[in-house]
Amino acid sequence: MRLHVHLLSDSTGETLENIAKAALAQYDDVETIRHFWPMVRSEQHLERILQEITQNPGLVLFTLVNSDMRQSLESRCHALGLAAVAPLDVVTDALSTMLGQRAKARPGRQHMLDAAYFQRVEAIQFTMAHDDGVGHEDWEEADILLAGVSRSSKTPTSIYLANRGFKTANIPIVIEVPPPAALFRLRHPLVVGLTTSADRLIQVRRNRLLSLNQAPETSYVDQDAVTREVAYARRMFADNGWPVIDVTRRSIEETAAAIIALVSERGQDR
Repeated sequence: MRLHVHLLSDSTGETLENIAKAALAQYDDVETIRHFWPMVRSEQHLERILQEITQNPGLVLFTLVNSDMRQSLESRCHALGLAAVAPLDVVTDALSTMLGQRAKARPGRQHMLDAAYFQRVEAIQFTMAHDDGVGHEDWEEADILLAGVSRSSKTPTSIYLANRGFKTANIPIVIEVPPPAALFRLRHPLVVGLTTSADRLIQVRRNRLLSLNQAPETSYVDQDAVTREVAYARRMFADNGWPVIDVTRRSIEETAAAIIALVSERGQDR
């Protein structure tokens, strides 16, 4: 089945893209053709898009705050027999009711350079400078520190968390190289251990070696060695009372969500 999906936004369209992606993921065997229209802020621009929608009819999702442009879009889609959905309307209507005020009709308001924006920038800079055990003397400044054996998704998870505003450092746990003593004295950061099954870890590591054109059979992927490595890391996590997340069947987003939940719980307990 083929489906045209038109995404219209008067800002970057990032929010709309994420909503559409999450919704479409619920359906199998659908060939989706996405038409992305960001920064739609004039009737002339909208008219050109409507011509494309007429030629390629399908689902229309939009985030437009200008009432005249919304009406034009909805009227034309209704005439064409197409569904035009504003997915944020339900949320803003509920907030307006609860807060007793109308929403500010400002395009891209959520992307204003506010304190949260600069917090994310600072978090990203910190995280990039403290990857793979680097800069342990600054770890106390981190919000989160991820520990785990090599190829346990520490770096991509750290970057994702940084984009959510959390200063995140990470360190590989290696049997032959004990971590800095500073790791066991941390007070401010939440230290989280990432673990995975030995079989999955071997598969990931072997693929990594092949991508680098290196020999695929080394102690790095030896079953007994990897099993000992994983067990060593687990013992360290348990001895220090650090929360542990098994990433074997988790996406980066799911792992990060679990970590953020731990940070939230920790804040409530303090």
